[in-house]
Amino acid sequence: MTHRIHCIVGARPNFVKIAPIMRALATQPGMSARLIHTGQHYDAEMSRHFFEDLAIPDPDRYLGVGAGSHAVQTARIMELYEEVLDDERPELVLVVGDVNSTLACSLVAVKAGTQVAHVEAGLRSFDRTMPEEINRLLTDQIADLLLTSCRNADENLLREGIAAEKIHFVGNVMIDTLRQSLALAAGRAPLQQWGLEPAGYAVATIHRPANVDAAPGLERVLAILSGLGERLPVVMPVHPRTEKRIEALGQREQFAAVRRLRPTPPLRYLEFLDLMRQARLVLTDSGGIQEETSVLGVPCLTLRPNTERPITITAGTNRLVGTDPAAVLAAADEVLATPLPTEAPQIEGWDGAAAGRIAALLSTALGGS
Repeated sequence: MTHRIHCIVGARPNFVKIAPIMRALATQPGMSARLIHTGQHYDAEMSRHFFEDLAIPDPDRYLGVGAGSHAVQTARIMELYEEVLDDERPELVLVVGDVNSTLACSLVAVKAGTQVAHVEAGLRSFDRTMPEEINRLLTDQIADLLLTSCRNADENLLREGIAAEKIHFVGNVMIDTLRQSLALAAGRAPLQQWGLEPAGYAVATIHRPANVDAAPGLERVLAILSGLGERLPVVMPVHPRTEKRIEALGQREQFAAVRRLRPTPPLRYLEFLDLMRQARLVLTDSGGIQEETSVLGVPCLTLRPNTERPITITAGTNRLVGTDPAAVLAAADEVLATPLPTEAPQIEGWDGAAAGRIAALLSTALGGS
């Protein structure tokens, strides 16, 4: 008997997590994993680059949802995925992360009586103004298997009343991709082209609504980048959301005037991994980058008041600094005055083998071959 699984992807963070899971499932007898791409990430060229860099097979189904408000996008994914689910009748739907595709496909599956497994379950920022937090909370309430990347995620789920037998610590599958990609990434970032030396520059990635959607937030980001540029060069791959807000809020000239700022288009995964690996410091409001820098041993300052990944603070290299320019730049000065770590932290389950544990668990849950 062959057990059919739908693996859902929709946006950039999903691709990094699904790649090793698809490979691991391919080694399990009697398991047939089909890749369903919702098209929530609607930049076709960037999507193609991720598939190439991570050696992800072409999607078995592409829904082409595209842009829209949270409500429109979530509803459209549900509408289109329901047709695929009805047609293919998988035994289990595997979702990763916390994007709209995660919640939308989980809702469709559960209402059809199909099991749902959620990878990265239990992460909590405790900030319900973040759309991702709502997606996490609701997905975890309806999932059958909750696969966690850190022990504090287990604690969050138990506190929320999730039955212990549904919770399985498997480790961090995104780190599988990072560890598998380091050798391929070496030399991909064009440091010489940007006039940079290893450990002689900072990297900035900023796209959260609180930081870029309104003028006050974007002005704080500009002040931070300006101050940091006085200390060392800053490479900033500009997220499409940030690009649009810079233009809409009339901040184009101000960003162009920041000393030693090297804005770039969004980079391919391997390029960005190489860029981050060699950085002296990373500033971000991204969840995944907090994890990646911790494994790489690169200091990270997170421009948020909270994080759903507290293990990156207690066991990694991350530090929450908020968005007050004076506080952020003071933290940056502390980092720059401290030698780089000689060894990266070792975090339980972030060992490059999480995907194998996930595949074995799913095989057992479905009764093997």
